[in-house]
Amino acid sequence: MAHPPRRRRLQALLAGVVALLTLAGLWTATAAGAAAAGCKVVYTIGGQWGGGFTANVAVTNLGDAINGWRLTWAFPAAGQSVTQAWNATVTAAGANVTATNVSYNGSLATNATASFGFNGAWNGSNPVPTAFALNGVACTGAPTTSSPTTPPTTPPTTPPTTPPTSPPAGNAAETVAAMQPGWNLGNSLDATGSDETSWGNPRVTEALLDGVKAQGFKSIRIPVTWGQHQGGSPSYTIEAAYLARVKEVVNWALADGFYVMINVHHDSWQWLNSMPGAKARYDATWNQIAAAFRDSSNKLVFESVNEPQFSDEGQSENYLDQLNTSFHTIVRGSGGGNATRLLVLPTLHTSADQAHLDALSTTIQKLNDRNIAATVHYYGYWPFSVNIAGTTTFDATTQADVNGYLDRSAAAFTAKGIPVILGEFGLLGFDRSLDAVEQGEKLKFFEYLGYYARQKNITTMLWDNGQHFDRTGLTWKDPELYAQMKASWTTRSGTASTDQVFLAKSAAITDKTVTLNPNGTTFAALKFNNADLVRGTDYTISGDQLTLKASLLTRLAGARDYGVNAKLSATFSAGVPWRITIISYDTPTVTAATGTTSAFTIPATFRGDRVATMEAKYADGTNAGPQNWTSYKEFAYTFLPNYTAGTVALTPEFFADVNDGAKVTLTLHFWSGAKVTYYVTKSGSTVTGTLQ
Repeated sequence: MAHPPRRRRLQALLAGVVALLTLAGLWTATAAGAAAAGCKVVYTIGGQWGGGFTANVAVTNLGDAINGWRLTWAFPAAGQSVTQAWNATVTAAGANVTATNVSYNGSLATNATASFGFNGAWNGSNPVPTAFALNGVACTGAPTTSSPTTPPTTPPTTPPTTPPTSPPAGNAAETVAAMQPGWNLGNSLDATGSDETSWGNPRVTEALLDGVKAQGFKSIRIPVTWGQHQGGSPSYTIEAAYLARVKEVVNWALADGFYVMINVHHDSWQWLNSMPGAKARYDATWNQIAAAFRDSSNKLVFESVNEPQFSDEGQSENYLDQLNTSFHTIVRGSGGGNATRLLVLPTLHTSADQAHLDALSTTIQKLNDRNIAATVHYYGYWPFSVNIAGTTTFDATTQADVNGYLDRSAAAFTAKGIPVILGEFGLLGFDRSLDAVEQGEKLKFFEYLGYYARQKNITTMLWDNGQHFDRTGLTWKDPELYAQMKASWTTRSGTASTDQVFLAKSAAITDKTVTLNPNGTTFAALKFNNADLVRGTDYTISGDQLTLKASLLTRLAGARDYGVNAKLSATFSAGVPWRITIISYDTPTVTAATGTTSAFTIPATFRGDRVATMEAKYADGTNAGPQNWTSYKEFAYTFLPNYTAGTVALTPEFFADVNDGAKVTLTLHFWSGAKVTYYVTKSGSTVTGTLQ
């Protein structure tokens, strides 16, 4: 996503198939700062589906400290590729893959581990790689086991080894219900740089929290990353100034009346994934957090860890059980308000895969504590969420994915009296471009998700890393999206099959029909500039079919300038109106161009139209470019239209997986239904674009 350190996995699609490969070896130093010793690589396939998979790679430096690393490997099978990565910069030339560190994980001390993940594609088979090289030297032997500093086997303050025999008083379901709706202060105190502004957001202020409160939110999740503000073993002392800053922001939020949830956030992949060795540090961290907030308001909520993940995938559920159990014991044992404070426990990866739900359910039953809630995260059905494989609309499959995800969560927990918090939700495509999902389809997703979560008594917390609520102007960057989401907290809103009606400028205007989705409401009126249009004259209603008359469209189109000519509002008996935009267009045109694999754009005259998706194929009909299990490429990852500049950019990631010398046929699909064909040929780093 747009903020490099933020990770997203395809949790809704993971089949739970795990393949684990551990390679270790001796290597001779070739890079500055590296000395002869060894390295270990753990390559884990976290999930696999038809044509796609997700993987995690952990590389451990068993030699002297190095500053800057580069891991290389070759995929064993044709058709395997990396499509999206996090926590590393990943490039490929055919089957050969290179992953290099990013700014925040380039230094590897002895026995330190750096982890990164990626989404990949496969065709035919998906075997794990069999050889890796670190900084150009192969890992070929057995790993060493020595460590320059052996961490203690117990935390500085050893908690009791068993949970309380009787559960503390409290009503978790009541508390979680009161937290609805919630908002995330993302990419601020969880930033892994030197301070809370290092990922591009302004310093948190009281005014910001006041502004969020005014939007109707009842709870605020404040993700906190602690690792870069901690000393070494055995105490792992949190910097006093940083802890004081976290307390300041928490206290501001509590003073505003929020329920506040804090956690251990990006530590999950920075150091906590190296369990079991990281447990002493985890325990020390929570001992300090628990002590610092022991006497805070009972509206403060603790979440054990964000999106837990572990290098040893085969032990992941066991490690998470250990962490959640230890967290519970430490917090409850610290007394004060912590004895009855609501505690929130995640599933592995905060996924609603059934196996992960079952494992967490077992942990919660063991703890025998009525003040516990479960948490999962949801970013939608992946093809829709990132706009790939031709899934451009909120279709039946996408809706069914919402249902399944929340149904499983409710059955595993809420049906048993354990409340569920959807601790993060949104769309994955937002992290590359807010245009990745078309506006109306985006609105339908948020409308339905809010409604269905409400039916399942699941509290929702919007993920916002600065992309939604402007933290300086204190206004919504997309007021329409906010209005739709806010309405979903209490009611349903009517929608329609589309929010766009296209009028071809080169043709006569005719009646246009849109299918209404009342969603349990009743159609009330069709308005233009807040004035009611005349039913029977300007439009007709027959069942769920709204027909806009040619006479109305002619009047609204006026001179028929390209682009938006008018905006209508279909109002219903409840919820927010549905906007229908009237657009004049002609089929877009493109022109020939030259460029490079690092900077190539197709000159385009859009003539009022907008790009829905793009296909890429070779002359023999096989799929070209990344994610070659589908001809439809991922929006913003492989191509990105710029309507102001009049271009469609093809990314370096797209050309990295294009055969040299082969002509690729691109088909640009537009929302009007128009299609435009264009051809590109890569020759080394040079790209030529033609019309035939």
